[in-house]
Amino acid sequence: MAIAAAPPLKLSPYLDPQQQPRLQTEFNPIKRVPFLSSRNPLLCVCKLHRYNFKCCLPSSSSTNSVTPAQYYSFLDESFRGSRVLTNEELEKLKALESFVYLQELESGSLWVRVMRIEEMDMTVGLLALSFAESMFMSLQYEALLRFFVKQYLIERRASMPHAVTLVGFYREEGGKRGEELAGTVEVCFDKRGANASPPTPTPPRNSPYICNMTVTKELRRRGIGWHLLKASEELISQMTSSREVYLHCRMIDEAPFNMYIKAGYNVIQTDRIFILLTLQRRKHLMCKKLPVSNSFPEPDMSESGEEPPS
Repeated sequence: MAIAAAPPLKLSPYLDPQQQPRLQTEFNPIKRVPFLSSRNPLLCVCKLHRYNFKCCLPSSSSTNSVTPAQYYSFLDESFRGSRVLTNEELEKLKALESFVYLQELESGSLWVRVMRIEEMDMTVGLLALSFAESMFMSLQYEALLRFFVKQYLIERRASMPHAVTLVGFYREEGGKRGEELAGTVEVCFDKRGANASPPTPTPPRNSPYICNMTVTKELRRRGIGWHLLKASEELISQMTSSREVYLHCRMIDEAPFNMYIKAGYNVIQTDRIFILLTLQRRKHLMCKKLPVSNSFPEPDMSESGEEPPS
Protein backbone atom coordinates (compact mmCIF):
# COMPACT_ATOMS: atom_id res chain seq x y z
CA MET A 1 0.00 0.00 0.00
CA ALA A 2 1.39 3.36 -1.01
CA ILE A 3 -0.02 6.84 -1.47
CA ALA A 4 1.78 9.49 -3.51
CA ALA A 5 3.01 12.46 -1.53
CA ALA A 6 0.31 15.12 -1.28
CA PRO A 7 -1.03 17.66 1.20
CA PRO A 8 -2.78 15.83 4.02
CA LEU A 9 -6.54 15.50 3.72
CA LYS A 10 -8.88 16.23 6.57
CA LEU A 11 -11.52 13.51 6.44
CA SER A 12 -14.31 12.72 8.84
CA PRO A 13 -16.29 9.68 7.66
CA TYR A 14 -18.76 7.79 9.80
CA LEU A 15 -17.31 4.52 11.03
CA ASP A 16 -20.58 2.66 11.44
CA PRO A 17 -20.67 -0.27 8.96
CA GLN A 18 -24.18 0.58 7.84
CA GLN A 19 -23.32 4.09 6.70
CA GLN A 20 -21.35 5.01 3.62
CA PRO A 21 -18.35 7.25 4.32
CA ARG A 22 -18.99 10.97 4.05
CA LEU A 23 -15.78 12.82 3.38
CA GLN A 24 -15.02 16.45 4.03
CA THR A 25 -11.87 17.50 2.22
CA GLU A 26 -9.70 20.34 3.40
CA PHE A 27 -6.16 20.84 2.17
CA ASN A 28 -3.79 21.53 5.02
CA PRO A 29 -0.03 21.10 4.56
CA ILE A 30 0.65 21.02 8.31
CA LYS A 31 -1.97 19.07 10.20
CA ARG A 32 -1.89 15.29 10.30
CA VAL A 33 -4.81 13.26 9.02
CA PRO A 34 -7.17 12.84 11.99
CA PHE A 35 -9.26 10.02 10.50
CA LEU A 36 -8.89 6.81 12.46
CA SER A 37 -6.62 8.57 14.91
CA SER A 38 -6.55 7.62 18.55
CA ARG A 39 -9.71 9.69 18.87
CA ASN A 40 -11.65 7.28 16.69
CA PRO A 41 -11.31 3.56 17.40
CA LEU A 42 -11.27 1.83 14.04
CA LEU A 43 -13.35 -1.19 14.83
CA CYS A 44 -15.02 -2.70 17.85
CA VAL A 45 -14.27 -6.32 18.74
CA CYS A 46 -15.44 -8.26 15.71
CA LYS A 47 -15.33 -11.34 13.56
CA LEU A 48 -15.14 -13.78 16.42
CA HIS A 49 -15.72 -17.14 14.89
CA ARG A 50 -16.16 -20.70 16.01
CA TYR A 51 -14.30 -21.50 19.21
CA ASN A 52 -14.27 -25.25 19.53
CA PHE A 53 -11.08 -26.23 21.26
CA LYS A 54 -10.06 -26.72 24.87
CA CYS A 55 -7.04 -24.65 25.74
CA CYS A 56 -4.39 -23.93 28.33
CA LEU A 57 -2.60 -20.65 28.95
CA PRO A 58 1.21 -20.47 28.98
CA SER A 59 2.80 -19.00 32.08
CA SER A 60 6.08 -17.14 32.37
CA SER A 61 7.74 -20.35 33.52
CA SER A 62 6.21 -22.43 30.76
CA THR A 63 8.28 -24.14 28.09
CA ASN A 64 6.18 -22.12 25.63
CA SER A 65 8.11 -18.94 26.45
CA VAL A 66 10.00 -17.04 23.76
CA THR A 67 13.36 -18.49 22.77
CA PRO A 68 16.41 -16.25 22.18
CA ALA A 69 15.99 -16.66 18.43
CA GLN A 70 12.51 -15.14 18.69
CA TYR A 71 13.58 -12.17 20.81
CA TYR A 72 12.72 -8.79 19.36
CA SER A 73 13.44 -5.39 20.87
CA PHE A 74 10.95 -2.55 20.47
CA LEU A 75 13.61 -0.22 21.84
CA ASP A 76 15.50 -0.65 18.56
CA GLU A 77 12.67 1.00 16.64
CA SER A 78 12.58 4.68 15.75
CA PHE A 79 8.79 5.14 16.08
CA ARG A 80 9.10 6.56 19.59
CA GLY A 81 10.87 9.75 18.47
CA SER A 82 12.08 11.97 21.29
CA ARG A 83 9.77 10.52 23.92
CA VAL A 84 11.56 9.67 27.16
CA LEU A 85 10.49 6.38 28.74
CA THR A 86 10.26 5.88 32.47
CA ASN A 87 11.77 2.83 34.15
CA GLU A 88 8.29 1.38 34.54
CA GLU A 89 7.59 1.82 30.84
CA LEU A 90 10.90 0.16 29.97
CA GLU A 91 9.98 -2.83 32.10
CA LYS A 92 6.59 -3.06 30.43
CA LEU A 93 8.20 -2.93 26.99
CA LYS A 94 10.37 -5.87 28.00
CA ALA A 95 7.24 -7.74 29.06
CA LEU A 96 5.70 -7.06 25.66
CA GLU A 97 8.84 -8.27 23.92
CA SER A 98 8.70 -11.61 25.71
CA PHE A 99 4.95 -12.19 25.47
CA VAL A 100 3.77 -15.13 23.42
CA TYR A 101 0.56 -17.15 23.54
CA LEU A 102 0.67 -20.60 21.97
CA GLN A 103 -2.23 -22.91 21.22
CA GLU A 104 -2.61 -26.18 19.37
CA LEU A 105 -5.86 -26.33 17.38
CA GLU A 106 -7.42 -29.34 15.69
CA SER A 107 -6.27 -28.12 12.29
CA GLY A 108 -2.92 -26.56 13.16
CA SER A 109 -1.00 -24.28 15.53
CA LEU A 110 -1.64 -20.68 16.55
CA TRP A 111 0.69 -18.25 18.27
CA VAL A 112 -0.08 -14.67 19.26
CA ARG A 113 2.43 -11.92 20.06
CA VAL A 114 2.93 -8.18 19.69
CA MET A 115 3.00 -6.86 16.13
CA ARG A 116 6.46 -5.99 14.85
CA ILE A 117 7.16 -3.01 12.63
CA GLU A 118 7.78 -5.15 9.54
CA GLU A 119 4.37 -6.79 10.05
CA MET A 120 2.45 -3.51 10.00
CA ASP A 121 1.60 -3.54 6.29
CA MET A 122 0.11 -7.04 6.37
CA THR A 123 -1.88 -6.10 9.47
CA VAL A 124 -3.07 -2.93 7.75
CA GLY A 125 -4.24 -5.03 4.80
CA LEU A 126 -6.22 -7.39 7.02
CA LEU A 127 -7.95 -4.56 8.91
CA ALA A 128 -8.69 -2.60 5.74
CA LEU A 129 -10.33 -5.62 4.07
CA SER A 130 -12.36 -6.31 7.19
CA PHE A 131 -13.48 -2.71 7.45
CA ALA A 132 -14.43 -2.58 3.75
CA GLU A 133 -16.39 -5.81 4.10
CA SER A 134 -18.32 -4.52 7.11
CA MET A 135 -19.24 -1.32 5.29
CA PHE A 136 -20.10 -3.10 2.03
CA MET A 137 -17.63 -0.83 0.29
CA SER A 138 -16.21 -1.41 -3.16
CA LEU A 139 -12.64 -2.69 -3.35
CA GLN A 140 -11.74 0.53 -5.18
CA TYR A 141 -11.63 2.17 -1.74
CA GLU A 142 -9.15 -0.38 -0.38
CA ALA A 143 -6.06 1.75 -1.04
CA LEU A 144 -7.66 4.72 0.71
CA LEU A 145 -8.67 2.57 3.66
CA ARG A 146 -5.15 1.15 3.90
CA PHE A 147 -3.72 4.65 4.10
CA PHE A 148 -6.03 5.67 6.94
CA VAL A 149 -5.63 2.40 8.82
CA LYS A 150 -1.85 2.68 8.64
CA GLN A 151 -1.94 6.19 10.11
CA TYR A 152 -4.07 4.82 12.93
CA LEU A 153 -1.73 1.90 13.64
CA ILE A 154 1.31 4.18 13.63
CA GLU A 155 -0.35 6.44 16.20
CA ARG A 156 -1.40 3.52 18.36
CA ARG A 157 2.05 1.96 18.15
CA ALA A 158 3.56 5.17 19.50
CA SER A 159 1.47 4.70 22.65
CA MET A 160 3.26 1.47 23.63
CA PRO A 161 3.48 0.14 26.30
CA HIS A 162 0.11 1.65 27.27
CA ALA A 163 -1.64 0.05 24.29
CA VAL A 164 -0.56 -2.62 21.84
CA THR A 165 -1.58 -4.41 18.66
CA LEU A 166 -1.37 -8.19 18.80
CA VAL A 167 -1.10 -10.43 15.75
CA GLY A 168 -1.84 -14.12 15.49
CA PHE A 169 -0.02 -16.47 13.12
CA TYR A 170 -1.36 -19.84 12.05
CA ARG A 171 0.42 -22.90 10.67
CA GLU A 172 -1.76 -25.64 9.24
CA GLU A 173 -1.03 -29.18 10.31
CA GLY A 174 1.47 -30.59 7.84
CA GLY A 175 2.93 -27.14 7.16
CA LYS A 176 2.23 -27.12 3.41
CA ARG A 177 1.27 -23.43 3.36
CA GLY A 178 3.70 -22.30 6.04
CA GLU A 179 2.80 -19.71 8.65
CA GLU A 180 0.29 -16.99 7.73
CA LEU A 181 -1.32 -14.02 9.42
CA ALA A 182 -4.49 -15.31 11.07
CA GLY A 183 -5.85 -12.29 12.92
CA THR A 184 -5.22 -9.19 14.98
CA VAL A 185 -6.58 -7.44 18.07
CA GLU A 186 -5.84 -4.20 19.91
CA VAL A 187 -5.47 -4.00 23.68
CA CYS A 188 -5.42 -0.80 25.77
CA PHE A 189 -4.07 -1.14 29.31
CA ASP A 190 -4.67 2.27 30.94
CA LYS A 191 -5.79 5.85 30.37
CA ARG A 192 -2.57 6.79 28.56
CA GLY A 193 -3.33 4.12 25.99
CA ALA A 194 -7.06 4.81 25.83
CA ASN A 195 -8.72 6.34 22.81
CA ALA A 196 -9.69 9.96 23.36
CA SER A 197 -13.22 9.40 22.03
CA PRO A 198 -14.19 5.74 22.42
CA PRO A 199 -17.50 4.34 21.17
CA THR A 200 -20.59 4.64 23.31
CA PRO A 201 -21.42 3.52 25.93
CA THR A 202 -18.09 4.86 27.17
CA PRO A 203 -15.84 2.49 29.15
CA PRO A 204 -13.71 3.74 32.06
CA ARG A 205 -10.58 5.33 30.61
CA ASN A 206 -8.21 3.77 33.13
CA SER A 207 -9.46 0.21 32.62
CA PRO A 208 -8.17 -2.32 30.07
CA TYR A 209 -10.15 -2.32 26.81
CA ILE A 210 -10.17 -4.82 23.91
CA CYS A 211 -11.09 -3.73 20.37
CA ASN A 212 -10.32 -4.00 16.65
CA MET A 213 -10.35 -7.77 16.49
CA THR A 214 -10.59 -9.51 13.14
CA VAL A 215 -9.71 -12.89 11.65
CA THR A 216 -8.45 -13.68 8.15
CA LYS A 217 -11.43 -14.72 6.04
CA GLU A 218 -9.91 -18.00 4.86
CA LEU A 219 -9.08 -19.03 8.43
CA ARG A 220 -12.41 -18.46 10.12
CA ARG A 221 -14.26 -21.14 12.07
CA ARG A 222 -11.06 -22.58 13.54
CA GLY A 223 -11.21 -21.03 17.03
CA ILE A 224 -8.78 -18.23 16.21
CA GLY A 225 -11.04 -15.39 17.37
CA TRP A 226 -11.62 -17.13 20.71
CA HIS A 227 -7.89 -17.47 21.30
CA LEU A 228 -7.18 -13.87 20.29
CA LEU A 229 -9.56 -12.92 23.09
CA LYS A 230 -7.81 -15.28 25.50
CA ALA A 231 -4.38 -13.98 24.53
CA SER A 232 -5.56 -10.41 25.14
CA GLU A 233 -6.73 -11.28 28.63
CA GLU A 234 -3.52 -13.17 29.39
CA LEU A 235 -1.48 -10.12 28.41
CA ILE A 236 -3.69 -7.78 30.42
CA SER A 237 -3.12 -9.98 33.48
CA GLN A 238 0.63 -9.55 33.02
CA MET A 239 0.66 -5.83 32.23
CA THR A 240 -1.69 -4.27 34.76
CA SER A 241 -3.15 -4.84 38.18
CA SER A 242 -6.58 -3.75 36.94
CA ARG A 243 -8.84 -6.77 36.56
CA GLU A 244 -11.93 -5.19 34.99
CA VAL A 245 -11.73 -5.61 31.20
CA TYR A 246 -14.16 -3.87 28.85
CA LEU A 247 -15.23 -4.36 25.24
CA HIS A 248 -18.12 -3.42 22.96
CA CYS A 249 -20.50 -5.72 21.11
CA ARG A 250 -23.20 -4.61 18.69
CA MET A 251 -26.70 -5.75 19.59
CA ILE A 252 -27.10 -7.42 16.20
CA ASP A 253 -23.96 -9.56 16.65
CA GLU A 254 -25.56 -12.54 18.36
CA ALA A 255 -22.76 -15.10 18.00
CA PRO A 256 -19.97 -12.88 19.42
CA PHE A 257 -22.33 -11.78 22.18
CA ASN A 258 -22.94 -15.41 23.16
CA MET A 259 -19.20 -16.05 23.15
CA TYR A 260 -18.50 -13.08 25.43
CA ILE A 261 -21.19 -14.26 27.83
CA LYS A 262 -19.63 -17.74 27.89
CA ALA A 263 -16.18 -16.18 28.43
CA GLY A 264 -17.51 -14.40 31.52
CA TYR A 265 -18.47 -10.93 30.23
CA ASN A 266 -21.64 -9.19 31.41
CA VAL A 267 -23.57 -6.30 29.89
CA ILE A 268 -22.91 -3.12 31.87
CA GLN A 269 -24.73 -0.62 29.68
CA THR A 270 -26.46 -0.43 26.30
CA ASP A 271 -26.78 2.41 23.82
CA ARG A 272 -30.08 4.25 23.98
CA ILE A 273 -32.37 3.86 21.02
CA PHE A 274 -31.70 7.48 20.04
CA ILE A 275 -28.25 6.41 18.80
CA LEU A 276 -30.08 5.13 15.71
CA LEU A 277 -30.72 8.74 14.74
CA THR A 278 -26.97 9.07 14.14
CA LEU A 279 -27.13 6.02 11.82
CA GLN A 280 -25.07 3.92 14.22
CA ARG A 281 -25.81 0.44 15.46
CA ARG A 282 -26.73 0.06 19.12
CA LYS A 283 -23.95 -1.51 21.17
CA HIS A 284 -23.53 -3.23 24.49
CA LEU A 285 -20.68 -2.25 26.78
CA MET A 286 -19.54 -5.48 28.39
CA CYS A 287 -17.18 -6.11 31.30
CA LYS A 288 -15.39 -9.06 32.84
CA LYS A 289 -13.44 -9.17 36.08
CA LEU A 290 -10.38 -11.29 35.49
CA PRO A 291 -9.48 -13.77 38.22
CA VAL A 292 -5.97 -13.75 39.65
CA SER A 293 -5.39 -17.00 37.81
CA ASN A 294 -7.10 -16.52 34.44
CA SER A 295 -9.05 -19.49 33.10
CA PHE A 296 -11.68 -20.02 30.44
CA PRO A 297 -14.59 -22.43 30.16
CA GLU A 298 -14.50 -24.78 27.24
CA PRO A 299 -16.24 -23.13 24.26
CA ASP A 300 -19.61 -24.41 23.07
CA MET A 301 -18.86 -26.29 19.85
CA SER A 302 -22.35 -25.58 18.55
CA GLU A 303 -21.77 -21.83 18.44
CA SER A 304 -20.19 -19.93 15.59
CA GLY A 305 -20.28 -16.42 14.27
CA GLU A 306 -18.74 -14.21 11.64
CA GLU A 307 -19.91 -10.74 12.44
CA PRO A 308 -18.69 -7.53 10.78
CA PRO A 309 -16.72 -4.89 12.68
CA SER A 310 -18.80 -2.28 14.44
